[in-house]
Formats: sequence, C-alpha cells, structure tokens
Amino acid sequence: MKAAVSRTPKAPLIIEDLDLAGPGDGYVQVDIKAVAICHSDLIFIDGGWSDQTPAVYGHEAAGVVSAVGRDTPFAVGDKVLVTLLRGCGECPCCTVGSRSYCTAERFVGVGSPLTDASGASVTQGIATGAFAEGATVHHSQLAKLTGDIGWAEASLLSCGVITGYGAVTNAAQLPAGATAVVIGAGGVGLNAVQGAALSGASKVIVIDISEEKLEISRAFGATDTFLATEEKLDGKIRKLTGGGADYVFVTVGSTRAMDSAYSMMAVGGTTVIVGMTPAGHQSSFDPLMLADMSQRVIGSKMGKTVLERDIPALEQSYYDGKLKLDELVTGRFALDEINDAIDLTKRGVGVRNVILL
Repeated sequence: MKAAVSRTPKAPLIIEDLDLAGPGDGYVQVDIKAVAICHSDLIFIDGGWSDQTPAVYGHEAAGVVSAVGRDTPFAVGDKVLVTLLRGCGECPCCTVGSRSYCTAERFVGVGSPLTDASGASVTQGIATGAFAEGATVHHSQLAKLTGDIGWAEASLLSCGVITGYGAVTNAAQLPAGATAVVIGAGGVGLNAVQGAALSGASKVIVIDISEEKLEISRAFGATDTFLATEEKLDGKIRKLTGGGADYVFVTVGSTRAMDSAYSMMAVGGTTVIVGMTPAGHQSSFDPLMLADMSQRVIGSKMGKTVLERDIPALEQSYYDGKLKLDELVTGRFALDEINDAIDLTKRGVGVRNVILL
C-alpha cells in the first residue's frame, strides 16, 4: 500500500509503504481513485493545527469500496465520496444536520488504522488519510455516487464544493435577490460564487489578489470583480450595492480578509467566515457597529453539509449542466507527484490540483 506520509510539520512529503488494517464494525475500506489537494491539509502538514506526525493527510477523495465491516450500508464495488464528515446520526449535533460537530463518545480514542512497515502507528489525518491508494473510514464519512461522474470531478464534492456552495445555501440560506460578496476565488470561493449565482443573487461580487482568478470567477457567476489591493474597497462595495452587501463570504483563511469584510456589510447584513486560519489567529470587529446595524458574523464548517441530502442534489445539478465541476480541475497528478501538486497549491497555481490513482 502506497501513501504520502508527512514526517515532520515542516518536512516535504515522502512516499513509503504502509500496512492498511481491514475495516472493523461500522468501517469501510475504499480504494482511492482521486484525491484533491485542500488548503486544510497544507495547514496540518505545516503544523498549523497539529504536530502529530508521521501522518497521512488528504480528505477530499472519491473511490470504490473494496471491503466492509459489519453494520455498514455500503457494499463492495460501490462508487463513493470519502469525506471528513463523521457522525453517529443520533447526538444533538447530528440530528440538526451538523455532523461535523458530532459529540458521540464512540469516536473518542478510536485508533488509527494505519501503521508503517515496522508496525508503528501512523496518524490518520483528519480521520481520513486519503493521500494513499486506500483508506479505511467510518461509513458515515461516505456518500454513494450514482452516475458516471469522473473521479477527479467527484472528489471535489467531498470538500471544496460542499464547503463553498453549502456556506451559501445551508449556512447563510441566501435568498433570491440578495447581494453577495465573495472574498477569495480559489476552489472554495468559486463554489460560493456559483452557489450564490444559482441561488438567484442579484449581484455576486468577487475579490481576490489574482486577476486570473477574478476572470475565472466570471464563468462561475461573478457579476463584478475587484482586486484586493484596490484602495477604499469597502466604499466601492457599498456604492455598488447601494449601502453594503447582504452577505459577505470570506473563503480564505486570512484575518486581514476577515477584518475587511465587516465594513462591506449592509444594515442587517451577514458575514460568513468559511476559510480557516492556523490556530491562534484572531479577527476583530466593532461590536457597537454590529449591534447598532443589526449585523451578524457566523461561521460555516464544511457548508453545514448533510451528505445524504446534499450530495445527490449536487450530483444531479452537475448532470443537469448547472453545477460546474470540470472547470475546477486545473491540475492532474500521479501519487508520486504529490509534492509537485502541493507546491503548486501553496503557490496558488490552479484552482484544484487532483491526485489520480
């Protein structure tokens, strides 16, 4: 079994043999066919959230079920998404559709299914470990695919798409006619853009540091674009929207971007924090202004996605020609080229770089 193993937070990834344990009760083994490079993986690899190494990261994946434990609703041969969303389905968080905050005790202390050639434990990054030929995950982390969607395109549904699209449709519940600003036109940001456009937003304004990505955003539904370096940007947004945007989505893990978002809101407006910073970073707003203008700042993790509800709808939207996925895949690599893919992603090259196995 081949996997990309991070040895230390600052070291490059290497390829090494791993032994993958068979699935236990409630768990499923998946042959990975595609896994995208997500910035969350890069923060982990760089030690921004954890220094538990050696580790196998990767959580935005798709593949074929190769083995099942008892008490799982999947069968060998099923085509599935592999996500980091894991839930019991019964706790207060799961029952209201917030699986990413599952409080089930049965997941606490569950060991990693990964060991190296010597038998020593290897951390299963984000409880997924999909930068590998195979992954063993809890069955709640899977969503069945029913059509002939390509592996690379399918993998994006596991995180980038649902995080951006779901921030608009699930977390914000943006109504038709509202105005929206999306800060960041990367993989998550573009999905927020098309989520806002498909929801009927009257204006979808995109801000980014890259002119190339701003141009790409127009194909996903952006009506107006601005470089983040422009002066008095909040004033320009307020003028364009007639007083401020109803919703501002911050899809990058930058406190500077977050700080800039609050002054772009309309009276009664909402800022949705989607991008995640390394641990310890802080953003600030004027509480007097927030209260006086009845504004909100909310968080959105993984788009508040309910796999059983959202994945079939998104897959069908893709088949109907509404949801853009093909255009998001801008780089394809083999597993032994993962370091190159990660380097390009860190440098902001491409929208989504995908490892194909």
